[in-house]
Amino acid sequence: MEYEITLSPQAVQDLKSLDTCYKTKVKELIEIHLRHTPMKVSKSRIKKLRGLSHPQYRLRMGDIRVFYDVENETVQILAIIPKPKAARWLEHAGE
Repeated sequence: MEYEITLSPQAVQDLKSLDTCYKTKVKELIEIHLRHTPMKVSKSRIKKLRGLSHPQYRLRMGDIRVFYDVENETVQILAIIPKPKAARWLEHAGE
């Protein structure tokens, strides 16, 4: 099954603010990991977030974190954040 991927306005801004090399890698990882198996938890890439109903998952790429929710056949990317800012973003935006 192929999932539709949508980006929130914040995620679009976050993506634009990344360096070009990171943009390309993030886009590739989103296609590889989230297009077909966004809920497949792995030790190194995808983690289901505990204690939160929103965001549900985190995709890791080096120092970049992609936070997203999965509903039906849609992956909603909420934010694309550097690791040092991730905990603060979760405190503010996590539910």
